[in-house]
Amino acid sequence: MLPGIPLSIFALLWLFWMAVKIVREYERGVILRLGRLVGTRGPGLVLVIPFLEQMIRMDLRTITHDVPSQDVITRDNVSVKVSAVLYFRVVDPAKAVVDVQNFYLATSQLAQTTLRSVCGQVPLDSLLADRDRLNEQLQEIIDTSTEPWGVKVMLVEIKHIDLPADMQRAMARQAEAERLRRAKVISAEGEFQAAAKLGEAAEVMEGEDVAIQLRMLQTLSQVGTEKNKTVVLPIPVDLIKWAFKGSR
Repeated sequence: MLPGIPLSIFALLWLFWMAVKIVREYERGVILRLGRLVGTRGPGLVLVIPFLEQMIRMDLRTITHDVPSQDVITRDNVSVKVSAVLYFRVVDPAKAVVDVQNFYLATSQLAQTTLRSVCGQVPLDSLLADRDRLNEQLQEIIDTSTEPWGVKVMLVEIKHIDLPADMQRAMARQAEAERLRRAKVISAEGEFQAAAKLGEAAEVMEGEDVAIQLRMLQTLSQVGTEKNKTVVLPIPVDLIKWAFKGSR
């Protein structure tokens, strides 16, 4: 009997080790009893019946997944490569175990096909300018498809759009032409405003002889500060008219 006592104690310790599980705060244990789902347990100390129950650990933390670069043909027939990043987490561990074989692989494949589909429905300009709208559309579509698996897609972000070299050159020429057009428009608007102000000033000076004389004196003072050797003095038109009348 004595040799059997250590063996019995060892067997009890082994069964106790098999029955007691520690589930962390960010984990849940999905319990299968004889192959049937009986629920989830944790966090903390969890007791599992040896040989009858099986516990599958599920991590509930947010998973960051890089969606590989996908070949996309936009609606205006431009071939680009688009990559994205996906943020998702398990919200129902039981569904993630029972309803899908590999929720991580399934979510990744779904994200790739959805990225190609959504980006292929818009022209290149919208793909470059409306990323926020496309991100929301991607998140909504993927999240709706993964909901039966107990997976919640929280965010999808288009990370990089790789354009062909000829398209990059064409867009650079277009941007340069747009900058030149804006510069010409701004210059024309400035000349128009300056001409309008000069017209208003001319209307004011037309009825005020003193204003004309003051403007001439101001011009002479500005010329004098430049240390010029030659100064041209403008003669008022009224003085010429007066001299012409006096000679008669």
